[in-house]
Amino acid sequence: MERSPNLKANAQALRKNMTKEENLLWYQFLRRYPCQFRRQYVIGNYIVDFYCHRAKLVVELDGSQHYTPEEMEKDARRTRYLESLGLQVLRFSNLDVLRRFRGVCEAINLTVQERTAAHSPDRG
Repeated sequence: MERSPNLKANAQALRKNMTKEENLLWYQFLRRYPCQFRRQYVIGNYIVDFYCHRAKLVVELDGSQHYTPEEMEKDARRTRYLESLGLQVLRFSNLDVLRRFRGVCEAINLTVQERTAAHSPDRG
């Protein structure tokens, strides 16, 4: 797949201009999480909000613009592509982050634990 030459620069700009919900999740949870997460990370022709390589996990935060039929189809295509790479995608609305922050963090933590245990060499 040919990659857009602007993706890396776009990802850097997005890191500098994260939404308040991305900032909250990053600075209050993911930045110091035991499994390293990267923010605004390029995968293929996409920039994902947060990515944990060890758990093969993508976390996406969706603002209101994601809930139009056209954007929902784009997100579905993007999710299918990421899943084809063996990644799991967790999607949360910005409202989830603001109103149910602890639940969002618990869902991410549980998924990371499940996925890292599933990929552990000790698992037989």
